[in-house]
Amino acid sequence: MVEIRHQYATVGEHRVFYREAGAREAPVLVLLHGFPTSSRMFRHLIPALADRFRVIAPDHLGFGNSDAPPADAFDYTFDSLADVTEALLAQLGVTRYAVYVQDYGAPVGWRLALRAPDAVTAVITQNGNAYEDGFVPEFWQPVWAYAEDPGPRTEPAVRAALSLDAIRWQYLHGVDRPELVDPDTWATDHREVSRPGNDLAQLALFRDYAGNRLLYPRVHAYFRERQVPLLAVWGAGDEIFGPDGARAFARDLPDAEIRLVPGGGHFLLESHLDTVAGYVRGFLTAAGSPA
Repeated sequence: MVEIRHQYATVGEHRVFYREAGAREAPVLVLLHGFPTSSRMFRHLIPALADRFRVIAPDHLGFGNSDAPPADAFDYTFDSLADVTEALLAQLGVTRYAVYVQDYGAPVGWRLALRAPDAVTAVITQNGNAYEDGFVPEFWQPVWAYAEDPGPRTEPAVRAALSLDAIRWQYLHGVDRPELVDPDTWATDHREVSRPGNDLAQLALFRDYAGNRLLYPRVHAYFRERQVPLLAVWGAGDEIFGPDGARAFARDLPDAEIRLVPGGGHFLLESHLDTVAGYVRGFLTAAGSPA
């Protein structure tokens, strides 16, 4: 049985929760979760990889078991989330690592790579976008409208994303076997985003998300210049970040490994864990990390 250590670190004024497993001297793999969940999304993947890696999966501030300071006490932007993650890794003595990103974890991971390109040895992106191609317009149009003109006209559409029905949809859309998805996932996520004041933190991140698009040209340049090994493993049925978002990585990384998983959705690990774990282990072996 793999031991998963559930730990806290103080970063600045805040407590950051993280899951860790594997030998401390092993190559490091950092797992960065998306919205509206936490490192809990990796609860089954961590044991599948910890035999060869020191796996570290933090909760972003405002999510999971990390502190959730009020929106007027913390600047909820993707720059700030990257700052916290960067500081946590420094505190843990992590200087080189492969990174696995999903959804919100992607813009955090891209910032880390741009700040310290020599630190990132490989990238796994699981439904984690870096190209305009990936945005499904029907899902994102309300987010762009809210970012451009936040207020009573545009807020209700994005606030609806915090509802139980919307979070359940994130887990189930595009999934060919929905009975494999644990209902505790969306129930827990909804409970956590419904904590007093957390809605304002989430709205702040919705407003800031459009700024990630401005970062994309720098991310593409980083890919072209560094040719970092990259695996894009994607739920083919994702209606948030569509499959074209996975294919787009090959424009700047011709050797990128692109894997579209039929019957998988946005939270691919819930229904296709063994498939993803197999791809990740094979990819990291080919990229030069023991797996």
